[in-house]
Amino acid sequence: MKIFKIICLIYLCTVSIIYAQNFSLSGKVTDINLNPISGVNVILRERSTGTHTDSSGNFSFSHLPAGSYNLEFSIVGYKKEIRNNIVISNQSLTIQVELEEAIIQSESVVITAGKHEQKISELPVSTVVLSNREVNNRNFISLDEAMRHVPGVSVNLDQISIRGSSGYSRGAGTRVLVAQDGIPLYTGDTGEIIWEIIPVTEFERIEIIKGAASSLYGSTAIGGVINIITREITDKPITYFKSYIGAYDKPSYKEWDWSGEYRSFNGLTLTHSQKVGKLGFTLSGTRTEDLSYRQSGFVKRYTGYLKSTYNIDSLNTFTLLANGLTQNRGNFIYWKSTRGALQPRDIDQGQRVYSDRYMLGVMYNKIFSNDFSLNTKVSYYNTHWRDETESSDDSRAGLGRAEIQSTYNFNKNLFWINGVEASYGKVKSNIFSHHSSSGFGFYSHIDLKFDFPLLFSAGARFDYSKLDSIDSFSSFSPKIGLNYKLYETTIIRASAGKGFRAPTLAEAYTKTSASGVVIKPNPSLIPEYNYSFEIGINQVCLHNLILDVSVFQNEFYDFIEPGIDLTDGQVFFDNVTRARIQGLETTLNYILFNSSLKLNLNHTYLWARDVEKKKMLKYRPRHTFYASALYTLASFEIESNFRFWSRVEEIDNEIIDLGVVIDGDKRVPVYVWDARIGYTFIINYLPFKLNLNANNLLNYNYVEMIGNLSPIRNISLSLEVTF
Repeated sequence: MKIFKIICLIYLCTVSIIYAQNFSLSGKVTDINLNPISGVNVILRERSTGTHTDSSGNFSFSHLPAGSYNLEFSIVGYKKEIRNNIVISNQSLTIQVELEEAIIQSESVVITAGKHEQKISELPVSTVVLSNREVNNRNFISLDEAMRHVPGVSVNLDQISIRGSSGYSRGAGTRVLVAQDGIPLYTGDTGEIIWEIIPVTEFERIEIIKGAASSLYGSTAIGGVINIITREITDKPITYFKSYIGAYDKPSYKEWDWSGEYRSFNGLTLTHSQKVGKLGFTLSGTRTEDLSYRQSGFVKRYTGYLKSTYNIDSLNTFTLLANGLTQNRGNFIYWKSTRGALQPRDIDQGQRVYSDRYMLGVMYNKIFSNDFSLNTKVSYYNTHWRDETESSDDSRAGLGRAEIQSTYNFNKNLFWINGVEASYGKVKSNIFSHHSSSGFGFYSHIDLKFDFPLLFSAGARFDYSKLDSIDSFSSFSPKIGLNYKLYETTIIRASAGKGFRAPTLAEAYTKTSASGVVIKPNPSLIPEYNYSFEIGINQVCLHNLILDVSVFQNEFYDFIEPGIDLTDGQVFFDNVTRARIQGLETTLNYILFNSSLKLNLNHTYLWARDVEKKKMLKYRPRHTFYASALYTLASFEIESNFRFWSRVEEIDNEIIDLGVVIDGDKRVPVYVWDARIGYTFIINYLPFKLNLNANNLLNYNYVEMIGNLSPIRNISLSLEVTF
């Protein structure tokens, strides 16, 4: 009997050990050409948990008991993949997953349009999504360079415009709200976007919403929204390194060759990401140096980025974001003349601008149930810049924001969000004087699905704004939208709304002189507003071709534009323009040879008029055309990109007439051709990627802004490795 008890005890212990044993389920995700895909969402359904693939395409779940599991794989631009009944019995398991690129973007999910997750195919507004891979392969040094290749988007120097919403007003305001994980990134003094502070390598995707979005985002979203979604923190420790070096070609004419040498540029980025228990972090640093093709156009900068998360439990999460920038650059504003197009005017020689900026953001997400959650965002953006010019301008500004948003699912067909937001800014400056700004807003938005394939969205926002010495003003911004799936391959969308933008401190209070231009304040400014309309159709043909066509119209009132007071010749901002912007945008995407060849064509026709003066608005080309082709063969990629925009009809003629910019009326239609060759290879199990980029291959001379020649032909070689 004693022997029998001992045998039973040994048997029970053995069974307990076997059943208590834990295993791992890991794998690698690639495309059909076996190129690793990073950032893929991997959901383990049985445990309602998930992870993301690292830059080598790897993922892993640990401490799993024996059993059967189901995995779901999804990422923007690829078809969703589901692996059912993956059995783990007596050992850990490794699997290989290949994702097929999705010509029909029905499963691609964005969060910007309605401040919650939605499929692109169900949106009532035109939307574009850029992946991290698209930007990094092209070796864009800052994100405004990437924006130049987005259909319907144009950039004048560093000021962005969606469908003609903006022209150019140097360093004062923006009509496109740029955000990082939903936190706005415009400054507290000038209200502009500092693209260099945004981490180029550390985002997962960029979501671009075209058209007025003030019903959710308030002021500055009068022309649209660009939301940069940062990467998720990896479960396993990952280190990423990127380095690049490049050079500008010699100028087209000997008279322009001010240095007599090839001007170079280079940069380094180092990033580390990992999780330790409930705490995760990504830390990144970048050094950039550009000696510039223009005299006094050099740039030296250091940027830093931190993202940290702390999961108290599955229902409570804290996230910390931090961006930092310190920069020393030349101050090239206008050329000396067309014979000295790469040299600044004599009075501008040797000028420099120094800037130090940082942004801190804290987000807290609380899930109360499967139907209700609360998200809080608090941020502070500090900036200090000074220049060595005739005016010795100096500005210190801080801008704080706070937002609380609730989301509620009544059922699978009704989604409702509400939010409240407040901001306060303060500036101390010899150019803007000492002033403060404040704002408050609250919004409500619903998305309603019907049993037949119709989606209806509606929302509104009320905003109150105040610049300290100007009367307060308020605005009510409603918007409605429809999305109807006429057929399985045909989707019709339509939207209408009102947008507004409050004047910035810079527009109201700037008092300075630069390059012979005297700028004076105008504290009587009032907000500008618009009514926007869009109707579009998305048609899938032959299962591998997508045609998207949209017609849009914007009616602007009290448009804030810089002008010249003819009584004293000084520049000031004023509500002078009643504008109408109409347009037609056509996009064609075509995928051939089992996704090996991808073609993209886009044409935008823009009719941007000053209704009262009956002439075109400044710096809005009537025609823009983009074409791109990407061919993938095993580990090689070959890419070609072409941009065209017609000759700009209206510019700042007043500045030219005053003699500030010599030959400032010289401008042409623009033809820019870029090309890239990429190669991915493995050394000691480490993935390396080489990209050779040649920009402006034709060495075509053109301007985006008067008296300022755009980059001449340049070539760069970049190397990326993850370990």
